[in-house]
Formats: sequence, C-alpha cells, structure tokens
Amino acid sequence: MKSTAAAPAPATARPAAESKAAARPRRRIRRQLVTSPWLFAAPGLAVVGIFILYPFVSTIINSFTDKRQLVEGKYVGLANFRELLHDDMFWIGLRNSTLYVLVVVPALVVLPLLLALLVQKQIPGITFFRSAFYTPVVASIVVVGLIWVWMLDERGLVNAVLEAVGAGKVGFLSDQWLLLFSAMAVTVWKGLGYYMIIYLAALANVPRELHEAAAVDGAGPVRRFVSVTIPAVRSTMVLVAALSSVAAFKVFSEVYLMAGPTGGPAGEDTTLVMLVQRTGTGLTGRVGYASAISVVIFVVTVALMLLVLRADRKEDR
Repeated sequence: MKSTAAAPAPATARPAAESKAAARPRRRIRRQLVTSPWLFAAPGLAVVGIFILYPFVSTIINSFTDKRQLVEGKYVGLANFRELLHDDMFWIGLRNSTLYVLVVVPALVVLPLLLALLVQKQIPGITFFRSAFYTPVVASIVVVGLIWVWMLDERGLVNAVLEAVGAGKVGFLSDQWLLLFSAMAVTVWKGLGYYMIIYLAALANVPRELHEAAAVDGAGPVRRFVSVTIPAVRSTMVLVAALSSVAAFKVFSEVYLMAGPTGGPAGEDTTLVMLVQRTGTGLTGRVGYASAISVVIFVVTVALMLLVLRADRKEDR
C-alpha cells in the first residue's frame, strides 16, 4: 500500500516564510513608533482644538456676519470692519490700548531688570524681599484691583495722606487721564515680580568674569550695566517686550475694575477688549461686530510681536 504523506516543502520556501514571519513584528513596531506619539499628544491637541483653534476660526467667520446672541447671522462681508472706521468708541479704545503699550512696556522692560539686579545679591534677608516683590504676581487681579480702588478713592488712603500734608485731594478715579495712568501703575506693579524672575534666570547665566574684567578696566557700576549686563540679557529683554506688549494691548481687568463697566467718565477710558466685552455680551450683544474688533486686536498684537522681533534682528546686524 502506497504512503499518502505530503511531500516536504522545498528548501527555498522555508527562508521566505521565516522572513515574512520576522517582518511582521518589525512592521508592528514601526506602526507603534508612528502612532504612539500622536496618542500621547491627542489629549493636548484636543484641548487646543476645542478651546483655541475652534474659537479662533469661529471668531473670524463671525466677523463677516451680523450674528447676535441667540440669533444666527447672515454674511455681510466687510460691513463690520467698515463700521469700525466710523465708530468713535473703537478709536477711543484703540487710543487707550496703544497708549497703554507705549507707557507700560518700557516700564516692564527696564524696572524688573533693575529689581533683578537688586535682589540678585546674596545678602541676609534677601529671600524675604524676593518673596515680597513676587507676591503681587500670585495675588488675584480682582483683589489687587479692589485694593487699589480703595487706596485711590477720594476717601481712600492716598488722598487721606495728601490731605494730611496739605496737598488736597486728587481725583485718581474721576479724571480721565489720571484713571488710565493709575491702571497702568497697577499693571506695572503687578507685573514687576513676574518679569523679575525671568531676568534673574538670565542674569544667572552671565559670566562673572565679564564683570570682573570690566572692573579691572576701570568701568563703574553704570558702565558695567550698559556694556556688560544689557548685551548679555538683550534676548531676554526682547522676550519681555514681546510678552508685555501683547498683555498691555489686551488689558481688561485693571481698567474694568478701576473705571467700571462704563469705561470711566463718558467711556473715555475704554480699551479694545472692554469694547469687545461690552458689545458682544448680553441678550442683544452684537457678536459679529465684537468678533470684528477681536480680529483687529489679533492683527495688532501679531504686528507688535513682529515689530519687536524685527527690532531685535536689526540690532544683531
């Protein structure tokens, strides 16, 4: 009786089958290397997409419509932007926001650097002063604003001191310009500690030998500050200028708390972000028009950052 057993596979077929079996784990590993980073990044990307990208795109779309609260809008093209050109409150807000940048940014670039140089020294008790200067940063802006309103009120602490020395009361919260500059002072006071920490990190990387060499050459403290310290932290100064300019142009809380929802006397202290809040909220809020103002704010803030970076590049040449 003949055997019915299958003939053995050719010798050349075995290596091919083994190579295919060995290739499967490699393909699986390559797929994991491609997909695993995206799986880890997915939660963060979802948050960015939901809370940043979607509102950004939605704002741009709404700026070309006449959308209102609870009412779907129709496409109106550039009508909202044309209306901005004839809106007095828009120009008042643009003026105040621009003035805020021109005053606050230089102060927040220079003063925190001087403060960082002061607290950089290792002397007894310096930790207390570092903590004291940083305390306003962690304090709630609402609490800070209310404290300063209480101090600058006509019956507040500052006017009480002025009356005690015979100077008379000053309308910090009733005069248009004094109110705006008071809000700027609060912004600078609250931001000093934050930017001081950034400068302290930059100053820690400045080689001590540079200061010692400048001192040997006869350079005094001011000369060493100009010739050694400023060039060493110039990139940090550019960063601080970019961050503070964007924050200053988008200021809201300080002015809102000190000037009130109306934006001070006759609304003369209204900023652009306050105008967005006032125009786009409420049951009759004009979401489309407020979105157009938001788009203008975005364009201006991007332009501010580009100007700062361009100025930095010119100095590098």
